[in-house]
Amino acid sequence: MTHPARENCADILCIGAQKASTSWLHHVLNAHPDTYSFPNMDPVTSTNKEAHYWDWNHKRGPDWYRGLMTPPDPKQRAMDFTPEYSMLSDAQIADCKALNPSARVIYVLRDPLARAVSALRMHVLWRTKGKGKDAAEIAFDDTFLKLLQEARVFDMSSYVANYQRWARKYDDILVLNYEDILTDPEGIIARVYAHVGLSIDDMPPEARAEFDIRMAKRVWASTPYPVRSDVLYFLHGLLWPKRQAAEAHFKMRFKEFEDVLRAAI
Repeated sequence: MTHPARENCADILCIGAQKASTSWLHHVLNAHPDTYSFPNMDPVTSTNKEAHYWDWNHKRGPDWYRGLMTPPDPKQRAMDFTPEYSMLSDAQIADCKALNPSARVIYVLRDPLARAVSALRMHVLWRTKGKGKDAAEIAFDDTFLKLLQEARVFDMSSYVANYQRWARKYDDILVLNYEDILTDPEGIIARVYAHVGLSIDDMPPEARAEFDIRMAKRVWASTPYPVRSDVLYFLHGLLWPKRQAAEAHFKMRFKEFEDVLRAAI
């Protein structure tokens, strides 16, 4: 099947990080009539947000990806918000650049410890299918060590290295701090809309009303499985260098870990 020629398959790429409000960001952007989200094809894709082309679906080929991402209206900007893309190799990012040469790239960073805890809770939810909601506890055992690898906690938290690989191909990446989303969502969304070339003020009244509703909505919240203190302090030590490196490189501060440690059981 052939598809209309477009410069990019995806016009807007959000490369992560996982558990850093990328779902909320996608939801708010998708209120604009000039954005496009592909139809969900579970389990091929993850909702209408994550195409997973370079990890799950690369074998399907570029024509499949282009077909998935092609909007019905040529003026619409297609979006692919797959957090696993932050960990792509140089070769995979080069492949991405070939398919999306002028895509606008967004990278949301979150305190490594807080992000890791949220990601581990998400993986526990997947493993238990939600049935262990009251009993499940993340303890320092073999299951935790498997979860750590399964969630790729160390790689997902390597913000500087991940950014530098992407910056070799994309020279204007918008880097955001998750904590700023919590404290100033309007300011962050204004920066995002400007970065991708959209205007909030030009939205039709119906779309603007939906935008306002979505701004106040929380799209995804992790099930608060208890996490033992030895797990928290292990993760704190493991990820401390990642936090320091990100703060120095991006000139931002993370404070969320302080609340996580205060809640240690």
